[in-house]
Amino acid sequence: MATSTRMERVAERVRIEISTLLARTIRDPAVSAVTITHVSMTADLQLARIYYTVLDPNSRQNTARGLRRAKNYLRRLIGQRLQLRQVPELRFVFDETLDQQDRLQKIFAKIENERPNMAQELSTTINDNGLEKEHDF
Repeated sequence: MATSTRMERVAERVRIEISTLLARTIRDPAVSAVTITHVSMTADLQLARIYYTVLDPNSRQNTARGLRRAKNYLRRLIGQRLQLRQVPELRFVFDETLDQQDRLQKIFAKIENERPNMAQELSTTINDNGLEKEHDF
């Protein structure tokens, strides 16, 4: 349990520091619109997976290149600020949860829009069969 808590604390500190460094010290325009959404650490604290999103989906590749260019610089600054025994390797991963959420929202909206049509068809079918009871859906 203590290892898990330490992993979470270190991950949150890394997230805060990376966000701050990207906003204040990195001058690369490719990483100017990056939002760090989550950081996950391995149990030995040797690897930090940093999940990010970008405002403009068209700049996703440029942002990935910019983050790769800044990775060693960020790692050095993280080591200075967090004072860990060993500084974790930084891996930037595009966070696709927002895209998945949008896709699911569209699917649910489509289902919701089709629902009244299905209920109307079912009601018409019931009436055609001679049943007098109407169902509300």
